[in-house]
Amino acid sequence: MSEVRKHYFLDEYCIIAPERGLRPSDFEKRRGERGDGGSAIRVGEEECVFCLGNEAKTPPGTAVYTSDGVVRDEISGVVRDWLVRCFPNRYPVLSPDGCSIDDHLGCGFGFHEVIVETPLHDREPSSFSDDEITRLVGVYKDRYEFYMGVAGVEFVSLFKNHGSSAGASILHSHSQLVALPLVPPRFSLEVDGEECRFCDIITFESGSERLILMRDGWAVFAPYFSRYPFEVWIAPVKHFSDLSGLDDVSSFALVLRDLLSSMRALFGEFSYNYVFFQCNSKEYHLHVKVFPRFSVSAGFEENTGIYINSVAPEDAAAELRGVIRP
Repeated sequence: MSEVRKHYFLDEYCIIAPERGLRPSDFEKRRGERGDGGSAIRVGEEECVFCLGNEAKTPPGTAVYTSDGVVRDEISGVVRDWLVRCFPNRYPVLSPDGCSIDDHLGCGFGFHEVIVETPLHDREPSSFSDDEITRLVGVYKDRYEFYMGVAGVEFVSLFKNHGSSAGASILHSHSQLVALPLVPPRFSLEVDGEECRFCDIITFESGSERLILMRDGWAVFAPYFSRYPFEVWIAPVKHFSDLSGLDDVSSFALVLRDLLSSMRALFGEFSYNYVFFQCNSKEYHLHVKVFPRFSVSAGFEENTGIYINSVAPEDAAAELRGVIRP
């Protein structure tokens, strides 16, 4: 039977309609059907512009991370021994070019950066080693702090699209960062001003059947208000607002990797997004949302803003608890 659910505190709604789709365990039967898809992004290492040795096919690196911990740009030449490489998106949604200091909004001021997560063509975070995933999260933190220190930047969007169904145009594993001259209005709605609403959510979900994992100060749960099948939130139990407050990079990194690995164990190759929700406000509570892409929004969702989810979050949590590392 379908159920209409309201967001924890916002005026948003979703419909949990398990009779419309597959049960959680049925996704395993469709292993391989939902991979990254799209032959346009299936190129070999020789043609892949993100692969080691093809650095000249992208803009010069703005930050290059190597095994000795050195972070360099490529103003003086290409760095060949990189492990993570950051550079401007060739087709940016925002750019600092041609903007005056007084017209950041009007001219489309901002920055759009690609973060190539590994020099290896066929690896992605669900299969990263402890060192690889910890390095990547450290890069996320470093680039976030860098851009939040740039004059005119008020907000940094940090996200990963994996697979064509999730919006990735290139197969090689990468994330993106967009620095904006404004704070999106949604984030103001999520701040109460007196007490943290997300601290209350974490307390509530920590005792619910939707809890997937509690480890090293991180809560992993399928939210009561889930817009997508197998949507999962990762949040620190301790309150802090953004990546600048992340002291133990490794603990979060391993939780993120293990969640993705568990999803891969259930689904095989699959498309997904993960998105960092954070802002430079002490009242906000950092959290990361992971969205496997098993469904797409259609006319009803666009018309109403109400999403239909064919997998109850309680069922999704039970499936993931069965495979995630304790």
